[in-house]
This record gives sequence, structure tokens and C-alpha cells, in this order.
Amino acid sequence: MNALLTPVAVCIVAFRDAAQIVQCLSALSASEFADYEVVICENGGPDAYAALCAAVPAQLAAGQAVTCLRAPGNLGYAGGVNQCMAARPMARAWWVLNPDTEVEPHTLGALLDRLDRGDCDAVGGILYHRRGHVQSCGGRWRPWLARAESLAGGTSLNQLPDARAIEQRMNYISGACMLIGRRFVATIGPMREDYFLYAEEIEWCLRAKAQGLRLGFAPAARLCHDQGGSTGSATAIRARPRLPIYLDERNKLLVVRDTTPWLLPVAAVASFALGAGRFARRGAWRQWLDAIEGWWAGLLGQRGVPRWLDAASKRD
Repeated sequence: MNALLTPVAVCIVAFRDAAQIVQCLSALSASEFADYEVVICENGGPDAYAALCAAVPAQLAAGQAVTCLRAPGNLGYAGGVNQCMAARPMARAWWVLNPDTEVEPHTLGALLDRLDRGDCDAVGGILYHRRGHVQSCGGRWRPWLARAESLAGGTSLNQLPDARAIEQRMNYISGACMLIGRRFVATIGPMREDYFLYAEEIEWCLRAKAQGLRLGFAPAARLCHDQGGSTGSATAIRARPRLPIYLDERNKLLVVRDTTPWLLPVAAVASFALGAGRFARRGAWRQWLDAIEGWWAGLLGQRGVPRWLDAASKRD
């Protein structure tokens, strides 16, 4: 390992969720691999930044440094990740970690062991629900449907998946837990910030694979993920807010547009039909309208912060 490289940088994007960050850091502090530091980018404005700085320690129990960055505005998930990574350009690797996760003590070590084999450039692990079943072991992007498929989702944690089979099927790693190697970033650069939120990790990984990079899977790297804890997307379908639905539908079409544009006409029709089945068929009419709005924005190639969200933030 190059002596000039600094420890692994754990990159966490915050948005007015200091209490959740504290819980995430509490689990992280028990990590068996100790050569890391934490960089947190607060996207929620000056008050949220002050609350974050007041809530989190300057270092963890074993001495790992914790640095809080204040974003110049709401940069979205990709923008926050990029800020964290840019703050530690000489890191051995970057561990992108959601604030609504609780890692197990051996998770980071298992991720690094897989990366250090040298035959992959980014590594994911097992995300699971508190109820004890797997949420994701990585994902498979299906461009003709503009949909992402979670691998091994719903299986028991006691049934460890075959790592080779997962790696053969996987073409993206969940953005909730991604260990990114230096060759990955040197080859394809940072995340695209014009996605703002949702699906940016899918485009990032597909872009990497198109350049010949490989993704790895470490079955011993496990973490509990309260999916949607930051955005409200985990709530009952008729109670889900506008933003995650809009961006989810929009950005799936953006992934198709950016990676397989010749499939956009087919994917647009399929995406509309799947959205109808998900929302309209269940009587979630407001959510269906939000999905149509996002679908149309994706069809038009609109990017960045939604105009209506940007206008609301300027009024606040």
C-alpha cells in the first residue's frame, strides 16, 4: 500500500438528521478495522450544520477523526458524496455510507479484503432489514424496463448467497454501502450530480462497467438499512411524499438516456405501465400523479433539483 495514502474515508451525506448520524457513528465506532476517518457533508443549511456539529464528536471512541462539511446548498446525494471524496483525495478508498445504516463490526474489513484482491474496483455487501431478511446483495439494472432489481432481496440472512453468482449478475452496487477504490475514481470520475437524488449509483456503476471496471461482493460485509429513513420512501404507498416518487421515476429514465439511449422509447412505455401497476392499481392516486410528473420529466431529459423544490427552498 502506498505510504502516502491516508486512511479509508467514510463518506456520509446528511440532511437535517443529526440524531440518525449519531446512531450510524455509534455502530461504526465498533468496527474491527480501525484505520479510517469519517467525513460528513451536511446538505441541510446552516442550522442543520450547527446541529450536526453539536451532536457528533470530533473523534470516535478509538480515535478516528470526524469532520463535518457544510455544503453551499442542497447538493443532493451525489453532490454530497463528491464533496466528501474531494475533501480526502488521498484516501486509500472511499466508503460511501447512508446515514440510516448500522454496520456490523466486521463489515469494513470484509469490504477491504475483497477490494484488496485486486480483481475489482468497487465492493458492496449485504443490506438487511431489522426484521431479519435481506434487502439487497447488489442489483441488476434492466434497461428495457427502466427498473432496478435487488439481488437476493427477501431471502433469510441465514442463507448466505453465493458470492460468485452475485458478482456475475450484479451490474450496480447499492448507494447505501459502496466501497470505492482509487482506480474506479481515476477511470470514470465522480458521481453525476445532475441526478440530485436516486439512481446516481446505478449510472456510476454502469459507466464503470462500460470502461471495463469490475464490481465485487463481500457476503461477510453486512449492515442494517432503514431503507427510506431519510426521504420518507419507506412509508405506506398512499402516504409516500412527492419528492422520492418524482425523482425515482425521473431518474430511471435518465439512466436509460445516459447509458442505453436507443432503448428509451421501449423503456418509457414499460416504465409508465409499471408505474401504473404500482400506484394507480392500488388506488394511490396522488402518488400516481407524482410518478407521471417524474416520468414526464425523465422523458424530457430534465435534470438537477426539481423546479418546484428549488422554488420552495428559496421561499424558506
